Amino acid sequence: MRICVYGPGAIGGHLAARLAKGGAEVSVVARGATLAAIRERGLQVRVADGDIHCRPRAAERAEELGPQHAVVVTTKVPALPAVAAGIGPLLRPDTAVAFVVNGIPWWYFDRHGGPQEGCRVPEADPGDAVRAAVGVDRTLGGVIYSASHVVDPGVVHVTSATSKLLLGEPDGTRSDRAVALASAFKAGGMPCSVSPDIRTDVWAKLLNNLSVGPACMLTRQHMLATFADPLIRAASLRAVHEGIAVAAAYGRAIPGDPADRLNLSASLAHKPSILQDLEAGRAMEIESLFLAPLRLAREAGVAAPTLELLVTMAVQGAVAAGLHRPG
Repeated sequence: MRICVYGPGAIGGHLAARLAKGGAEVSVVARGATLAAIRERGLQVRVADGDIHCRPRAAERAEELGPQHAVVVTTKVPALPAVAAGIGPLLRPDTAVAFVVNGIPWWYFDRHGGPQEGCRVPEADPGDAVRAAVGVDRTLGGVIYSASHVVDPGVVHVTSATSKLLLGEPDGTRSDRAVALASAFKAGGMPCSVSPDIRTDVWAKLLNNLSVGPACMLTRQHMLATFADPLIRAASLRAVHEGIAVAAAYGRAIPGDPADRLNLSASLAHKPSILQDLEAGRAMEIESLFLAPLRLAREAGVAAPTLELLVTMAVQGAVAAGLHRPG
């Protein structure tokens, strides 16, 4: 199975290594120092179940790789317009494209049903660039739980003891292509399942991002240090409850105890990816992670005052750092 990972950073590098370990014919689209490192030394991933070293074919442009059976997009959301511009040579009519990204995805209301069917998420796909380049017919949703960071170009450290990947069709069916891609990941030791309701999984992961991202951006500390303060923990727990109310307004009931969700994050000395981006001066996923769910809350008439406050302060910090343009 030929599979290309588009964007082998922390998450993409981990997933590419798992696919290679499982025997897939893996390639990556990368750039800059990451591309040079993978070409020279391969991809190294440090994980609890044993380090992985592989040498995927690495290219800066998709036309160097050719058509694939599947593409796994793991870039940050601000990079999706560039992905849309470059992904074409990887695609056959039947190529599955799994978007393993954060926040409310661009395809969220496609095959959703009801009055919101086909509504756009401009925060995730401004100008419908991804929609035009890839299309809903090729698209799989993806949600991953894996605390990871890039140590050096081409070197990824996975700090979570276990990781989990969920894939799902927008219409909820259990398709052959989703099963095949999940099997490729499982062969490499990555727990991966096909979800019958990927939108609920999107919200569940988003609640984690909303509970820890703004707070850690404000404290500039990892989750363990940030949530050692009971006042910050209480505020973030209120934000989780507000996020659950927004999800419910869109027909998604999030399982589990909100306090348990926050406690798990609070036990990890890990910086969420959006704080890593802030500290590194990289483009940040503010629109899809923070602003899109708040827009959905307002449109549904759901009050989210704690979330609004935390996000507003965090966004101001990103603006001050020159990493976000208000408007």
